[in-house]
Amino acid sequence: MDTTSEGGVPSTDRVADEPHVEGASGSEGADSAVEVSPAEAERTARETVYRLLAVRARSRVELLRALSRAGVDSDTAHSVLDKFVDAGLVDDAAFAAEWVRSRHRQRGLGRRALEEELREKGVDDDAVSAALSTLDTEDEVSRARELVRRKLAGTTVTDPKVRMRRLVGMLARKGYGEALAFRVVREELEALDEEGHFDDAELVDPDP
Repeated sequence: MDTTSEGGVPSTDRVADEPHVEGASGSEGADSAVEVSPAEAERTARETVYRLLAVRARSRVELLRALSRAGVDSDTAHSVLDKFVDAGLVDDAAFAAEWVRSRHRQRGLGRRALEEELREKGVDDDAVSAALSTLDTEDEVSRARELVRRKLAGTTVTDPKVRMRRLVGMLARKGYGEALAFRVVREELEALDEEGHFDDAELVDPDP
């Protein structure tokens, strides 16, 4: 017997004890796939979604992909996810906002990298734009400075051109724009040269 909780999302007290469900299949060792009832397909979808959300928040597209891999048909997958959306357990806008906050803080990712990650996860344009709008330029500059200072603390390279190229490249890989990366690296290298021997002529854009 199926029970439902508030918001129309079916209850699943068994999720923690259930083995991983790879698909809605019949008994083990069957020569051919056994037809699955709608109720069983829904149970598989529901438990798969709960299991994934217990690890971290996910976008609707991520969950749809996971349900497809688990062998859940498209109609059932969309129907189950609609219930999770109605209950507020799947929310792409909230997911995107939290993704930007956590990935920028923990991994130091810049705007470009964050946008690419969200689009890969199927988040729509409006949600991506809204999430990235919470990250202002000063946030990016501050985090970029932290990354550069950490990198400088562990490097023995003294050649200005090499240091500039490597540091700008590091920020580019993290998703920072070229202009921002070059400005931050230049300022940090100048600040590092306390005795004023740093030659400004060496501080040229490595990618003119």
